[in-house]
Amino acid sequence: MTPSPEHARLASELRALRERTGLSLSGLAAKTAYSRSSWERYLNGKALPPRQAVRELCVLAGEPEGRALALWEITESGWSGRAKEAPRAATAPQASPSRPTATPRPEATARPTGAPPTVIHAQVAPPAHQVPQRPVSAPPGRRTVTLLAILATVCAVAVAGATVALVALTRDHGAARHSAAPASSAATPPTRPTCRGAACEGLSPMVTKCGAQPETLVRRRMSTGAWMEVRYNRWCAASWARTWGARVGDRIEMSADGAGSPVRRAKIKDDVDTDSFVYTPMTATLPGAVVTACFLPAASDTKECFDSRVAQ
Repeated sequence: MTPSPEHARLASELRALRERTGLSLSGLAAKTAYSRSSWERYLNGKALPPRQAVRELCVLAGEPEGRALALWEITESGWSGRAKEAPRAATAPQASPSRPTATPRPEATARPTGAPPTVIHAQVAPPAHQVPQRPVSAPPGRRTVTLLAILATVCAVAVAGATVALVALTRDHGAARHSAAPASSAATPPTRPTCRGAACEGLSPMVTKCGAQPETLVRRRMSTGAWMEVRYNRWCAASWARTWGARVGDRIEMSADGAGSPVRRAKIKDDVDTDSFVYTPMTATLPGAVVTACFLPAASDTKECFDSRVAQ
C-alpha cells in the first residue's frame, strides 16, 4: 500500500532523525522498546509508529519533538480513518429512495354507504401524480437533514484538528529556523534541560536534555576512521565529547580548562556501542574556555588530542 503524502513526510522526518542519532536499526532496537523489524516498517512508511516511538527517537537524536509529533498527529488522523468517516456517512441516505412507498390504506378514504364495489376500487388508488404529495416522504427528508448535520459536525472536527496540528508544525518550524543562527545569549531552548552549570557536572547530556540543539565546537576524524566531536550547550553551560564509528575497546576523554576541572571519559564496550553515539559525561564550561578532547584507540598506545574554544 502506497503511504499517503502525510505519512511519507513523517517517514522522511523519522529517517532524518535516525541519521542524526548515528544508530542502525539494531542500535535503535537496543535503545528503545521497539524491535528492529518495527523500526524498519516505521522508517519506510509501511506502518504508523506509536507516538512514544517518535518521542524516543527525538530524544536519541537530541532534537525537539514538536515538529515530528505534529506530523504524527496529521498522519494518525488519516491513518485511523477519522478523516474518512464523512464519505461513509454520506452514503447512508442513498438507500432511502429505494424503499417502497407505503400505499394509503383503503380505510383512509371515505367509502359511501351502499356504493358498488367498483366505486370503492376507484377511490383506493389515487392518481399517480398525487402520490409524491402524500406526507409519507417527510421522514426520509428529516433523516437526510439529520445526516447532513452530523456530516457537517464531523468535517468541522477534522478540519479543526488538522488546523491545530499545522499551526503547531509551522510554529515549531519557524522556531527551528530562528535557532539556526548563532545564539548571542543563553536563551531557554524549546526542550528545557534539567541542569545548568555545576549542577550538570558528571551527568549525561541526553538524560538531562542538554543534548537538544547543542553547538558543535569541533569535529575530527581519527586515524582509525572513527569520528569525534566536542559539543556545548550554552544554556546548560556545559560541554562533552562524543564518538561514533569506533571499535570495541576504544576510549575518549575530555576536559575544560580551569582549576580543578575533571577529566570525563567514556569507553566503547560492545557491538551496540560501535553502532551508536557514545558520550562522555558533561563538565561545566564557561564562555571563552578551552576544551581538550582525546581519542585513545584500543589497537595502539597513540593518543590523539585536539583543542576547541567556547565562544564568548
